[in-house]
Amino acid sequence: MIGLTLSGYFIRRYASIAAWNFVGIGVLVFIVTFAEVSSRSAGLPGYSANWALSLAALQTPIILLQAIPFIGLIAAMATLISLNRRYELVVTRAAGVSAWQFLTPICLGAFLFGALAVALLNPLAAYGFSRAQVVEAEVRGAKTRANSDAEQWLKQRSGGEETVIGAKAVVNDGQELVAPTFFRINEEGTIYERLDAERAFLRDGFWELKTVARRRGTAPAEHLVTVEVPTNLRPEFVGEQLARPEATSIYALPGKIEVARSFGLRANAFATHFHSLVVLPLLLVAMTLIAATVSMRFTRMGQSATVILGGILAGFLLYVVSVLVKAFGSAGVVPPAVAAWTPVVVAMFYGVTFLLYKEDG
Repeated sequence: MIGLTLSGYFIRRYASIAAWNFVGIGVLVFIVTFAEVSSRSAGLPGYSANWALSLAALQTPIILLQAIPFIGLIAAMATLISLNRRYELVVTRAAGVSAWQFLTPICLGAFLFGALAVALLNPLAAYGFSRAQVVEAEVRGAKTRANSDAEQWLKQRSGGEETVIGAKAVVNDGQELVAPTFFRINEEGTIYERLDAERAFLRDGFWELKTVARRRGTAPAEHLVTVEVPTNLRPEFVGEQLARPEATSIYALPGKIEVARSFGLRANAFATHFHSLVVLPLLLVAMTLIAATVSMRFTRMGQSATVILGGILAGFLLYVVSVLVKAFGSAGVVPPAVAAWTPVVVAMFYGVTFLLYKEDG
């Protein structure tokens, strides 16, 4: 009963600190994102305060999801440091409770925090990210987090000619392009037509462009309600080439990956993103073990800054390595599962080894 009481107490302390950190960082992210959107887009046609607020609200979940490892690290460090400051760890150790016994509930809390982030925050972040791309496109030229990269392009060949297609965003599983541009190239390799549209919808055998500005040579632009461009592309291919993995929730990723691979596509970016989400709860456990290596020893008031800085640097290093290896997985340099799991497993072994050396000799 004493063990259950202590475990429940440690989990509640961790959950309380993690929740307050999550809310505080969420509010800060929203404010910073709103300021960024306003500063970059205030002078563009169609800008309004409501537009900026809605875009900031849509982008906040995806940024928060990326910050979850740091929130878990800070929560674990704050929990252990506060327990030390109030002599609770000292009393716990004096009662014969080992470090592993009081770390287990905190690691369990970190795992549950990561699982909730994947199960609840990820679908919200994916929806918000997808909608943010559409909202951004309403103010032409706006550059913020969701479309900060250059436009992505793909090439199709149909009926003896080539068409190069670019878009600011891809939604509806690759069946709709936002603010697309089509360059049509004849058999001689010369661009003979450019089509700029508000939307493009992938139909059976053709692209349907809406509200189109067509340019041919040096002639003035011709404005058309709709234009059809032949194609043999499938939505799965378009989504694989142009869509961002962050716009797909973890529940839809396995089916999307399977369908893409059935068409001969590797889908490395989507597979790597899926494995990085699956391993997120264990990443938070690894962050907790890293926090324990610098936060469990009893420290005086003047030593806390050094302890906190050391833990943050160690966690930041793990995060940077994870992002770097994830990029290798997305590019197909290493298998997606290896790219997502290796940094986390190595970090967990490091934390366990360090604690075994310090606690058990």
